[in-house]
Amino acid sequence: MMQPSRQRRVWPWVAGLIIVLLALFAAYTWVVLNWSYSSGERAGYVQKFSKKGWLCKTWEGELAMVNMPGTLSEKFYFTVPDGAVAAKINKSLGKRVSLTYDQHIGVPSTCFADTEYFVKDVRVVE
Repeated sequence: MMQPSRQRRVWPWVAGLIIVLLALFAAYTWVVLNWSYSSGERAGYVQKFSKKGWLCKTWEGELAMVNMPGTLSEKFYFTVPDGAVAAKINKSLGKRVSLTYDQHIGVPSTCFADTEYFVKDVRVVE
């Protein structure tokens, strides 16, 4: 059993370690969410788009990309962090669109996004 004076000396170290670990996690999260691994565009039809989550509500969607008529579509799953972009996607449902995205690898929690593809702009393709 530890003596009371020894316990008093251990607690500052434990508290300091916890603070350092939380700061490292916060720094990692900031870097992952603000630095993109890649960026690009995908075109197709948004066939599913909803705001979901228990505590952290995020806009999640599914884009059906059709390469040639009569072929099976490939699905592109994406997250929309910006409400204004989500509103633009909702207005363009049923139309062919082009989504501009950034890829963020290593997002630490589904509270931030279900996918690593963050859509930052949408435009209707005529």
